[in-house]
Amino acid sequence: MRLSAANADRLPAIIARPGYDRSAQAAGIVHFGIGAFHRAHQAVYTDGAMNGGDRNWAIAGVSLRSPGIAAQLNPQDGLFTVTADSPAGSDTRLVGAVRAVLVAAEDPAAVVAALASPETHVVTFTVTEKGYCRAADGSLDAGAAGPGSFYGLLTAAFRLRRSRRLGGLTLVSCDNLADNGTQLARLMAEYLDRHAPDMLDWFRRECACPSTMVDRIVPAMTAENRDRLAASLGMRDEGAILTEAFSQWVIEDRFAGPRPRWEIAGAGFTDNVRAFETAKLRMLNGAHSALAYLGLQRGHDHVHEAIADPVLAAKIDQLLRREAMTSLSAAPGQDLDGYATELVARFANPAVRHRLIQIAMDGSQKLPQRWLETLAYHQQHGRSCPVLLEALAAWLVHVRGNARPVDDPMAPALADLWRRHGRDGIVQALFGPEGHFAATWTADPASVAAIMQHL
Repeated sequence: MRLSAANADRLPAIIARPGYDRSAQAAGIVHFGIGAFHRAHQAVYTDGAMNGGDRNWAIAGVSLRSPGIAAQLNPQDGLFTVTADSPAGSDTRLVGAVRAVLVAAEDPAAVVAALASPETHVVTFTVTEKGYCRAADGSLDAGAAGPGSFYGLLTAAFRLRRSRRLGGLTLVSCDNLADNGTQLARLMAEYLDRHAPDMLDWFRRECACPSTMVDRIVPAMTAENRDRLAASLGMRDEGAILTEAFSQWVIEDRFAGPRPRWEIAGAGFTDNVRAFETAKLRMLNGAHSALAYLGLQRGHDHVHEAIADPVLAAKIDQLLRREAMTSLSAAPGQDLDGYATELVARFANPAVRHRLIQIAMDGSQKLPQRWLETLAYHQQHGRSCPVLLEALAAWLVHVRGNARPVDDPMAPALADLWRRHGRDGIVQALFGPEGHFAATWTADPASVAAIMQHL
């Protein structure tokens, strides 16, 4: 038996359920990239807001290309469970915020219609770093951002909203980009300037792009985990999510119109997201990526195994406290040392089996904000970051592709650079003055030597 609205009442009584009439809720949110993270994070906060009495914020999910998530959730009427695991036990809730999943590649008109609906006020994004179609210098990659991208779909919806005299939309990036709201606004404006210049003033006047910081560790689901959950639920849930108990969402309080009362579910609103966002990128995400590449080199498969390795544990402590943390300016009340301690405990949670190879994906898109900005900061102050330099060497070995397949949008280009430059020239080709990453950080001779030594 598979989970659906018709049989959800047969779930075990211990499982929390939506406290609102799902069928009566208008879809106030369209979400791009309805993968595991969204379901464990923004969908849970939205479900909590509606449980708290804030109505008409159901989510119309959008998968840009693959029909896989639609096949998981649509037969279940959008329902799925989220199980938070900790060493003390687990807690499962049924999330009812998602109404349905649209597949943009199959029916772009339906996505545009949802975006142009008078009931829609907020558009959220978890499309990963590569989903923003950025070129190496951070500008919009015109070749990647076509009519079928979220930029094209939003442009069509903007036209309809303007013609119908509807208000603008709030576009909320929930991806790991520094100043993600500012970047989204700039990239959207670049797309409009190129493809629909008559819409640019309307976008700038009517829409808002607040920055956010999101934090929750969400491992990829496995068939084994789905089977285990099916046994405890008494039915199959193909959209089930396993995650950690910790969750945080900090949002810039700048919206173009109505918004959900996410604070009911624990979200925080602030005028200074950047301090929290930068700390998360450089500390949590930076340490995660270092564990991924260094841990894979040492034969580990999961985060909790890598952080239990005494050699890696010492390196991650140094990265967190002496490299990443010292590159930051804490906001009032922000305890960076406590955050570092908390992160190590979260990494060590054996109940959250986060695979290192999952974290290692798309490294070329993640390195600038996770590592290179920290390296650039310390370079300006005459200091080095030995752990990050060793991690860079591990990443270079990883993307050479000799040990395992490389899942990265730059994989062909990186393989070509390795063929053309070899070990003696690869560091300069990527991090030298003319290298691919030079806009964020240019390696000085001592850094080049350190990376070469590790290679």
